[in-house]
Amino acid sequence: MIAHIFKCFLENGMIQDQKSVEQVSRCDDPYVHEGQVSAALENLVDDSTAVRLAQAFQALSDPTRVRIISVLRETELCVCDLAAVLGMTQSAVSHQLRTLRNQRLVKPRKAGREVYYSLDDDHILELFELGLSHIQHR
Repeated sequence: MIAHIFKCFLENGMIQDQKSVEQVSRCDDPYVHEGQVSAALENLVDDSTAVRLAQAFQALSDPTRVRIISVLRETELCVCDLAAVLGMTQSAVSHQLRTLRNQRLVKPRKAGREVYYSLDDDHILELFELGLSHIQHR
């Protein structure tokens, strides 16, 4: 890890040698800034919340699932329609939908024999659009 940091910093002219990297990645003074630590602790999420949030981001870490979310932003679709849009088999789409459903990122709606999928709520749309905005502004 340090080697990667060293390479990046060296390429960007931020450091001159390996010793500089070691100084950047540790505190020279072991003094704990109690005010800053207290403020940081107020923002620290509990373990359970951290796990659930990490699982939601993990569900979004697959390009196919991101593409499914992108399609469902505007309309609900059945598995057959999603498969046609994505150029995938229905089985492959169903597999990805199961992961998204388990994380409550999409929800099903039965209409007779058809099951239509849509985003679970506006938070998912906001999360997707924020991520999209982040990568497009660079």
